Amino acid sequence: MSDTFDPEAHRAESLQNWEDAAAGWTRNAAFVRTWMAPVSHWMIEAIAPQPGERILELAAGTGETGLLAAEVVAPGGSVLISDQAEAMLDGARGRAQELGIANVEFKVLNAEWIDEPLASFDAALCRFGYMLMTDPAAALAETRRVLRPGSGRLALAVWDEIAANPWFGFFTQELRERGEPAADGPGPFSWSSPEIVRAALEDAGFSVERLETLDLLRRHAGFDELWDVQLDVSRRLHDAVLSRPQAEVEDIRASLRERLAPFTAADGSLEIPGRVIVARADA
Repeated sequence: MSDTFDPEAHRAESLQNWEDAAAGWTRNAAFVRTWMAPVSHWMIEAIAPQPGERILELAAGTGETGLLAAEVVAPGGSVLISDQAEAMLDGARGRAQELGIANVEFKVLNAEWIDEPLASFDAALCRFGYMLMTDPAAALAETRRVLRPGSGRLALAVWDEIAANPWFGFFTQELRERGEPAADGPGPFSWSSPEIVRAALEDAGFSVERLETLDLLRRHAGFDELWDVQLDVSRRLHDAVLSRPQAEVEDIRASLRERLAPFTAADGSLEIPGRVIVARADA
């Protein structure tokens, strides 16, 4: 981060971006659930939730992982699904209602200051959250504070290096080559090595029990579907691309289609690799 990085401005911008992106995440929730299923299932298995336990999901978005946990902790247990963006939680509420899951609560929380009592949760989940936070060290300290000492567990996921995630890397590379400046502050690849994840957890007082990578495949029926989904779920990318003249937007589309040719089958469908770092740590 540069010397001019403004934490409060970053927090405000992050909140607005997620409020604005929530409708797109809700529209594409089925795709996200399918793509991210291996990550969410790894996280649930890692914390091994038991009936009667209370689980906290941070930066939950539309709540896919927390809703999985809610089914496991029943009867008697519950899950608090939280996000800084109310509009994201609206998507989670809708999904819970659709599934008929009642043992969940929803609360607007910024993970850097969790408005919950000391030692009030048995486990916590955070899928692709800490790497984006203005002060992830504060968020981890708060997470540990609300976990029960000696038995509290945390499972998290972050993106591995951008080179291992060409579904995002090619968009970024294309825009950088067209003069788009890099964003100042935290981003999707801020924690993109196991060493960074381990150090952050241990600095916060956690004991790292498991630290692994997961390979993912992102599948689309064709390039147009990938284009539409990616611009729909990323407000920054949407604005960076569609604010340009229409002729340049079409040039970007054509260039990205060419970059993704190695992952394109004869029928036009796409299978693009990705890699995630996952960790289980104890409070």
